[in-house]
Amino acid sequence: MTSPARSETIERTERPWGWYETLSEGPGHKVKRIRVNPGQQLSLQKHQQRAEHWVVVLGQAQITLGEQVLTLAPGAHVDIAIGQVHRLANRSAAPVEIIEIQLGPYLGEDDILRLSDDYGRM
Repeated sequence: MTSPARSETIERTERPWGWYETLSEGPGHKVKRIRVNPGQQLSLQKHQQRAEHWVVVLGQAQITLGEQVLTLAPGAHVDIAIGQVHRLANRSAAPVEIIEIQLGPYLGEDDILRLSDDYGRM
């Protein structure tokens, strides 16, 4: 038996560093696909109500976790605890994409405490 085709549209949200798409969302979880354009980076940030799991799916991602800076290739992954300082950056000439899984009681975009931001969003 085949299942009916899904006709839902995935909305892309543009940001100064690239874009993200919300692939799935339910109570206590959200799944996003995030693209960071060459030479760009997200803010250095932390969250009070959510943990995240990132899986690199395209390019070479530079990931800051606290004092550590890691360069990860496709297939590599990291866990980000609630309250942990982190950043996703692209230091290459090709796009970087990750799948981000958010887990927590509140997953709104306003649960971001920016510590540093290239685009003046503090």
